Amino acid sequence: MTRWLLLALALVVGWIAWPEREIARAPGVLTPAIPVQVAVRNTEGRLVKAGYQILPLARFELEARVLGVERYRFDRGADLAPVDLALGWGRMSDTAVLERISISQFGRAYSWSTPELPIPRHEIERSSANMHIVPGNDAVARRLKDVRRGSLVSFSGYLIEARRADGWRWQSSLSREDTGEGSCELVWVERLELR
Repeated sequence: MTRWLLLALALVVGWIAWPEREIARAPGVLTPAIPVQVAVRNTEGRLVKAGYQILPLARFELEARVLGVERYRFDRGADLAPVDLALGWGRMSDTAVLERISISQFGRAYSWSTPELPIPRHEIERSSANMHIVPGNDAVARRLKDVRRGSLVSFSGYLIEARRADGWRWQSSLSREDTGEGSCELVWVERLELR
């Protein structure tokens, strides 16, 4: 009986973990362009999410390599942004660089470490970010389930500020050059493509 329970548990864990396997990529810059951000005006109220007031701060689009995926179900922002993507562009999308950097995500943050910098530190910081993904529609929510480390993603939408009636507030960074607390982007994604 115990043997069957252990086998069943192993199968469940394997089934859950299987979609998280990394997609191998050949060396070379895969997503060379930097994210595009354009300020918006007078768009308050255009974006709707039950229980939230969503304020668009800037139009945003990017193409990037997924460096990490963290899914949330129980934290305060999980119903708004159920997935965080650590993303890299420019040389931070190059396997030859990424093989020399350890990347992790925890508690809505992304961190990296390396014994020896493969590219300048400021380039790592300016060419990667942790983004809290807010699905703007059901199609994006479904497609997010297929994203895994190594995926190439292209998406567009808005950097946003989200508020609740109880005073809770979550605001996106508007810079790719900041680091530390408050430096993550909160992105309302209207279109998401995977390669």
